[in-house]
Amino acid sequence: MEAKQWYMEYKIHKNRPGLLGDIASLLGMLEVNILTINGVEGKTRGMLLETNDDEKIQLMGAMLKKVDSITVSALRTPKLVDILAVRHGRYIDRDSDDRKTFRFTRDELGLLVDFLGEIFKKEGNQVIGLRGMPRVGKTESIIAGSVCAMKRWTFVSSTLLRQTVRSQLSEDEMNRNNVFIIDGIVSTIRSNERHYNLLQDIMNMPSTKVIEHPDVFVQESEYTYDHFDIIIELRNNPNEEIIYDTFTSTYNDDL
Repeated sequence: MEAKQWYMEYKIHKNRPGLLGDIASLLGMLEVNILTINGVEGKTRGMLLETNDDEKIQLMGAMLKKVDSITVSALRTPKLVDILAVRHGRYIDRDSDDRKTFRFTRDELGLLVDFLGEIFKKEGNQVIGLRGMPRVGKTESIIAGSVCAMKRWTFVSSTLLRQTVRSQLSEDEMNRNNVFIIDGIVSTIRSNERHYNLLQDIMNMPSTKVIEHPDVFVQESEYTYDHFDIIIELRNNPNEEIIYDTFTSTYNDDL
């Protein structure tokens, strides 16, 4: 049987000496390999495990339920958020009501870039919205994530250096393996018909599109939130409000 990865997370109630060693010994006796282990937000530990016998994972979970000093809070096939939690030692803030919305602050740019990099590695159509005030690091994070995924990025519209509104792209730029970067305000409020036709062609491609200012994009175009697979919010601090009225009326090269 082919080896399979698992994610195990447990909360520590009594961090006695040798606790981790006892858990590692149990895994070793069951021939379950520990790929990665890290603390995840305080008294929580996360482990990426590997075994070719699923029954041993279930047996391990049952045995650990008898240990009073810990509580196993997760034992599952690893999700992307699990892998990143172990890698970075913290969980991504995910909206409890809208499960496709993820929140980051500027001091978590490393985690955001890693998150984007893993998403960009996926093939096929995916539309990602990126909310955030000017100069918070939206476009830079997209470019860095593309580098991590070893993908080429293509600006369809942007204000990174100067206002960019493309009306056509070269054959290389139209490669569906590229990451297409779209400024939702520029492409709807500041665009022309030729640009919008190009935008529609790109939206129909089986490729990765990242749309900054998705709320304005939805408000000013034919597209809806249902077109988005993921919404990411990036703030300077957790309490910052993302208010488009403060800059859409004066949207220019300085943003």
